[in-house]
Amino acid sequence: MLLPHPIIQLSAIVLSCYVFYLGCQRFRILYLKQQAHFQWKRYVNLGTLAFCILLIGMAGGVTMVRIYWHRFFMTGIHSKVALVMIPFILLGFFSGFYMNTCKKKRTILPMIHGINNFCTLILALSQIMTGLMVYYNFVLTY
Repeated sequence: MLLPHPIIQLSAIVLSCYVFYLGCQRFRILYLKQQAHFQWKRYVNLGTLAFCILLIGMAGGVTMVRIYWHRFFMTGIHSKVALVMIPFILLGFFSGFYMNTCKKKRTILPMIHGINNFCTLILALSQIMTGLMVYYNFVLTY
């Protein structure tokens, strides 16, 4: 029963990497003045999906820890990084939602959105290592 959380989160992280690649095309167009094809709808839909899966996976992780070990946040740095990620995910989601809903030429908000989402991706990638340590320390040796 403890295996769905890492599988769900890993799939969300892989999806996030693809969405980041799509966002890089937007960066090239806006800031590097290069020609590139930016798939707006795909970027928005998959980005929204990635953020939702990350949040659902976090809730699943907290729930599994509570059910199996009867405590919250006992996974150390893994749970602390997850808590730090929440505002980044929410900022990425809502800034993206705003830019998609109110379309106009912008430079500052897309940069904030991109930097925020890059930080979110780095934190998510770090969760793979801490998650492996949690799995080894709490699941395989339990």
